[in-house]
Amino acid sequence: MENYFICPHCRGHLKVGDRIIFRVRNQKKKCGLLLLSPLIGNYDSVKHPKFEYREGEPLDFYCPLCGHILSTSIDENLIFVVMIDDQDVEHNIYFSRIAGEKSTYQVTGDQVMATGEHSGKYTYFSMSDRFRQYLRR
Repeated sequence: MENYFICPHCRGHLKVGDRIIFRVRNQKKKCGLLLLSPLIGNYDSVKHPKFEYREGEPLDFYCPLCGHILSTSIDENLIFVVMIDDQDVEHNIYFSRIAGEKSTYQVTGDQVMATGEHSGKYTYFSMSDRFRQYLRR
């Protein structure tokens, strides 16, 4: 059985075939579909050639089913979805919404697996719980 991805709001399935599907809006308020690899650390993507954004541009990610924005309070530049593995264990997946930035975090309980050349940018995930508690307030 493969991992699958769901919206944290409606719990709808985001993975179809070998891609995770998102509705995305660029800074010019133009929307398009963006298909991402379900493999953590693989930053391949597919989009329509007419849907344009520039490197370094923040993109807004939405669930294509319920339309809810997939942001998180951890950091304004991170997107949040849920991955369920073949053992039915849920993992919180956070990744950068900045075009071209390679930062992904798989959080399971208090375990964090960070991938991507820019993953050191979001230091929240490298903090110990002793200090992290003060950021939740």
